[in-house]
Amino acid sequence: MQGLMMERPLLVSSILEHASTIHHDQEVVTRTVEGPVHRYTYADLAQRSRRLAKALTALGIGRGDRVGTVAWNTHRHLELYFGVSGMGAVCHTLNPRLHPEQFAWIVNHAGDRLLFVDATFVKLVEAVADKLTTVERVVVMTDRANMPGTSLPDPLCYEDIVEAADDRFAWPALEEGAAAAMCYTSGTTGDPKGVVYSNRSIVLHAYGLSLPGALPVGERDALLPVVPQFHVLAWGFPYAVPMNGGKLVMPGPRLDGASLTELMAAEGVTVTAGVPTVWHGLLEHWRTSGERVPSLGRVVVGGSAAPRRMIEAFQETYGIAFIHAWGMTETSPLGTASYLKPADFDAEASARYDRQVKQGRPVFGVEARIVDEGGAPLPRDGVAFGELQVRGPWVCSGYHRLDVSPGHTADGWFATGDVATIDPDGYVQITDRKKDLIKSGGEWISSIDLEDLAMSHPDVQQAAVIGVPDPRWEERPLLIVVPVAGAEPDKKAIRAHLGERVAKWQVPDDVVFVESLPLGATGKVLKSRLRETYGGGAA
Repeated sequence: MQGLMMERPLLVSSILEHASTIHHDQEVVTRTVEGPVHRYTYADLAQRSRRLAKALTALGIGRGDRVGTVAWNTHRHLELYFGVSGMGAVCHTLNPRLHPEQFAWIVNHAGDRLLFVDATFVKLVEAVADKLTTVERVVVMTDRANMPGTSLPDPLCYEDIVEAADDRFAWPALEEGAAAAMCYTSGTTGDPKGVVYSNRSIVLHAYGLSLPGALPVGERDALLPVVPQFHVLAWGFPYAVPMNGGKLVMPGPRLDGASLTELMAAEGVTVTAGVPTVWHGLLEHWRTSGERVPSLGRVVVGGSAAPRRMIEAFQETYGIAFIHAWGMTETSPLGTASYLKPADFDAEASARYDRQVKQGRPVFGVEARIVDEGGAPLPRDGVAFGELQVRGPWVCSGYHRLDVSPGHTADGWFATGDVATIDPDGYVQITDRKKDLIKSGGEWISSIDLEDLAMSHPDVQQAAVIGVPDPRWEERPLLIVVPVAGAEPDKKAIRAHLGERVAKWQVPDDVVFVESLPLGATGKVLKSRLRETYGGGAA
């Protein structure tokens, strides 16, 4: 017996139509690349997205065609999210922080026919233009008055093509399984891999984000996504926030602490989301300037583990709830969120923070397990650790143009490459990436645990731990530290600080002080670079 329910496809265009009808007067505010603050409503967003779709059709773009974007978080980029996917094409967000050769490889591998480029990134595209074998035209995302001079052949102006089109465009009734967007993994090992999101997966992911135990943004909220739109579709917020009628505040290219503080305060931002390196900068600005954002109530962090001291600073000093989350390009990205169980809220502060440093519990829609090296499931006791595997309707089942995926198991799970524990309440704690675990004398050492403990020292701003070869123990941990501005930390003091909190054999043999840590295209510390520099073993 089948249910008697209407069969309505889950489409990206339906999110936009809902927002423009039910939340038509809610604002989208952008600090533009050109400088001024731009604001309009969801009704305006819908109209311009339809005009964009009409313009794309006139340029020969059809269903399944890939349209690349190289852009900051702006209203124009948001229009591409909806206009491209809504018409049945595929919105492919490109990371401008990649090496130019890798950038060109991804464009060609994806088969992008058009590139939409913010003026900031025109030089990047110029540098690789002769290598882009699939790109037919480049559209610069600005108005005629701000079109830059460029060597690109016959570039189009975004505002010109949108203004020349009308909004008489009906969103097609696509299959919900049709591709809507693409992102490539950062490619830290091997070639980057293309993850293709369907209309269905994007809508279900937006529902998942909206659950009370996930990362909900409601009609009374204003969200500023510091996470770029080229990082896993800004973690899905550009879909979930319009779905629920929240205000979107897009920061454009200015992501320093002072600029973020100014925009948040001016627009009454209540929620923001980004990687730990961003929040280091924001907290440092607040510490030195004395500024704060009274309206800000929640900070979401993902991308890499946040140190305990950062969580304490936001909550104890500024009264802002700090929410750890975990995910990957392959998981759209939401996998877990660290909203605490009621009993944990009532626990003593130390026990509460022990929970909050974990990456949280899987949201409905995501199943998680840990397995040993042979693939056998391990107990959820908070002690056993193994590779984290996940599955769900917004977890990728394979990669673009890759027949065999080493990350997908025969029984239908995705192997994340993260090593984790899961406790009886479902809290997941990432203990390391498989490639970053340190094996010393036959015992495993978590680099993440040591980094978190190092950053609890008052003189340590940032920390990274790598394994270096050792003739006796196979590997030993080396601690690399960025000191707090004005501090002069002492190696012995930092090692003693760690020695009070971990077993003696886990304490790094040496400490190296640096001005900054190398960051990759997604804001994560490049441990591969650190291993190249310090991998000889002698600090």
